[in-house]
Amino acid sequence: MAGILFIISAPSGSGKSTLVGQLRTLVEGLEFSVSYTTRAPRGSEEDGREYHFTTREEFERMISAGEFLEWAEVFGNYYGTAVSALDHAKAAGKDLLLDIDVQGALQVMKKQPAAVSIFIMPPSPQVLEMRLRHRSEAEHVTSEVVIQRRLSQAHNELKHIGDYQYALVNDVLEQAVSELRAIVLFERGSRDGVQVVAEACKAVAASPKLKAALETFGR
Repeated sequence: MAGILFIISAPSGSGKSTLVGQLRTLVEGLEFSVSYTTRAPRGSEEDGREYHFTTREEFERMISAGEFLEWAEVFGNYYGTAVSALDHAKAAGKDLLLDIDVQGALQVMKKQPAAVSIFIMPPSPQVLEMRLRHRSEAEHVTSEVVIQRRLSQAHNELKHIGDYQYALVNDVLEQAVSELRAIVLFERGSRDGVQVVAEACKAVAASPKLKAALETFGR
């Protein structure tokens, strides 16, 4: 049975990492891909857990060798997903979960058209800025220039919401986790040819909450 490739993206400050972490505890058979990056570890981050930390020279060697499924340079640092992640998940008989930004996601969608793409968004621009500032404080980022650059990047990524199959709003955490889990179960049920009862499936993309959130962002 072929595994499903799930792509999850969100603007910085949307709470994606928390959602993905909870999804992994609720759904069995999901292999999580740990991305490579050239940025320095932050706080308590460990090599091989949050990221595979590597040098710029080694990352560029991997690019030249075609070892990345996707890669992008963000704010001067490289980030990428190794092709080997797909092979490992397939060998283990699991679905693969990618937690990647929009640049990388668009690359994967072209190379893996059967992938299931999910976009997470905050409920409003005000909440986005509040979360992003809190995250910046936690990372000891105090430069307003850097914070505004991150906000601009987040708004640019929101323009690509229409490129994703699913979209959900991370307003109430428990509800967002439930919707994300339902999407995964729906896709697995569709693949396996069984009827799955889920709180949300493709109808999630037309939910009133999502429409309201999009309106606050001028979409």
